[in-house]
Parts: sequence; structure tokens; C-alpha cells
Amino acid sequence: VQLQASGGGLVRPGRSLRPSCVVSESIASFDVMAWYRQAPGDARNTVATITSGGSANYANSVKGRFTISRDNSKNTVSLQMNSLKPEDTAVYYCNAFSKPSTTYWGQGTLVTVSS
Repeated sequence: VQLQASGGGLVRPGRSLRPSCVVSESIASFDVMAWYRQAPGDARNTVATITSGGSANYANSVKGRFTISRDNSKNTVSLQMNSLKPEDTAVYYCNAFSKPSTTYWGQGTLVTVSS
């Protein structure tokens, strides 16, 4: 299984980005799709998750600003990021998870928020 993330970039504070992740097989087969991020010197942390049933959860730091979505017909999961802040700067990774413990990672896409 391959996950290809794209859509990162350099943006000013307050602007938006929408990274996407295309998966090489049907994402309907995965229990959870997720986005994580890792800033320099930090651990990789969960940003947002979405279940096969469409239930989404978010880290407190992004609630109200980020929206995760999945399009099973295109095998794609996206992360709409609005009102970006400098502290959102990180490499963003997509993840596919199947119970009990199968997980796949994409290669990451860099998001830099700076004036």
C-alpha cells in the first residue's frame, strides 16, 4: 500500500492550505484515516482522524480551523487547514490504519507558515 501526500507549501499566517493524500488501494478497507504532523525536534502527533463511518476527531490545537475529509471514490483523504498559524509549521503525514494493528504511512508534505 502506498500513500502519496501533496499540497504542502509556504503560506502567510491566516491563510489556508489543503494537503491531500492519495492511497494506492481502496481507503474504504481502512478503519481509520489520519493526518499527523511533526515539527523539528518534536514527536509525531495526531492532527485529525476520520473513521470509515465518517466520524472525525481533532487535536485541540486545530479544532475549528482544520477539517479532515475522505473521498472513497478517489481513494483520497484531505485536510483543509484554515487560519494557519506559525505553530502549524511541520511535516504533515497521512496514515491508514486497519484493526488490530496494520498501519501505513505516506512520505510527508512540508507546511511552513511564516510572514
